[in-house]
Amino acid sequence: MALSFDLFGTLVTADRPSEPWDAVSAALSARSVRVPDDWEAAYRSAHREYDRGREAPLEEHVRLALASRGIEVTEETATAAVLDAFDSPVTVRDGAIEAMAAAAQRGPVAVCSNCSVPGLVERTLARADIEPRSGHSFDAVVTSVGCGWRKPHQRIFEATADALGVTLAALVHVGDDARTDGGADRAGAESVLLDEHPLPAIAEQLREGELC
Repeated sequence: MALSFDLFGTLVTADRPSEPWDAVSAALSARSVRVPDDWEAAYRSAHREYDRGREAPLEEHVRLALASRGIEVTEETATAAVLDAFDSPVTVRDGAIEAMAAAAQRGPVAVCSNCSVPGLVERTLARADIEPRSGHSFDAVVTSVGCGWRKPHQRIFEATADALGVTLAALVHVGDDARTDGGADRAGAESVLLDEHPLPAIAEQLREGELC
């Protein structure tokens, strides 16, 4: 058996800007990028279509929004700006450390997270300083921006199972959102949702061998 954990809302609670276009604007301005006067409208508009279930990388959206106003920036600049805009203080949720440690006693452990900002999941994990085994990081970190597909699409769960070296049938995914994390069931894995099984209870169930 292998376990994967959603990150935001499951393992950690993170502060997020209420007006993300302003946060991105400030990060762009700090890099000497001219931000158009109607930036909020540009940011909140769609600039390309994506297949259903595909991730829309935020750095790409920012570059397209700027280009729609005649402003060109490099991928590197946009990536750094959106990462700084969304990198924020996080709080490790009660029971998260215990649940991950108990999971690590059963098999490989991954993070499987929807996130459109490249590098944000990795930076959040470093900021929160959480790991399933003392001195050892997760066996895999799978993000929607990295694999190109968002939960609940089957492909992100397939990528997670592949990264852990197991079949989908051997993967248990823990998360807080029935719509997205619950997609593990439809993909052929198993989902465990926090509204029914809080993290401390999951840790106890794993220690007792009662979960899966």
